[in-house]
Amino acid sequence: MRFGSALAFATGITGVLVAQVAGAHPIAHHAGGFAAGFAHPFLGLDHVLAMIAVGVWAAQCGGRARVALPASFVAAIAAGGALAMSGAALPYIEAGIAATVLALGLLIALAVRMPVFAGAALAAMFALWHGYAHGGALPTTASPIAHAAGFVLASAMLVAVGVFSGRWTIARPRVARILGVSVAAAGFAILAGA
Repeated sequence: MRFGSALAFATGITGVLVAQVAGAHPIAHHAGGFAAGFAHPFLGLDHVLAMIAVGVWAAQCGGRARVALPASFVAAIAAGGALAMSGAALPYIEAGIAATVLALGLLIALAVRMPVFAGAALAAMFALWHGYAHGGALPTTASPIAHAAGFVLASAMLVAVGVFSGRWTIARPRVARILGVSVAAAGFAILAGA
């Protein structure tokens, strides 16, 4: 993909993302346990962006980070969901989610690499807000375990898409920068609307 094409594509994606800010979570509740949990990460553009972005960033970091960052992110998604289902409070959910999208976009755009433990800890911190939102969307008639299994599986799938996409961008740093800036811009727009 040439630079002009990548820029046009990223600009178009950013426009679509910004237009969707008001509807970040268009469907609040669903019937069913596993299906509702599985659907939730796909229904919020903020969740989709963050999960794919953490995978791209993990691929950029390379080495053990390619496994450690996604694993810690998905584990913390489950932990955040458990916090919500237990009734524990986590402040600034929507703003925290939007801030993670912004931060992950910047990490990709700037090709930030850090020690594996620090990167995994940061990814886990980001995931807590997302997991809390997923767990908080538990329908009253649904099984918490089935709901959690659904959102953890969907989250893992989105992160895996990001890792595979990120492997493609490693040889194309300009495309990675454009992608990162686009994700950061969408995160900023979502944060402004939170």
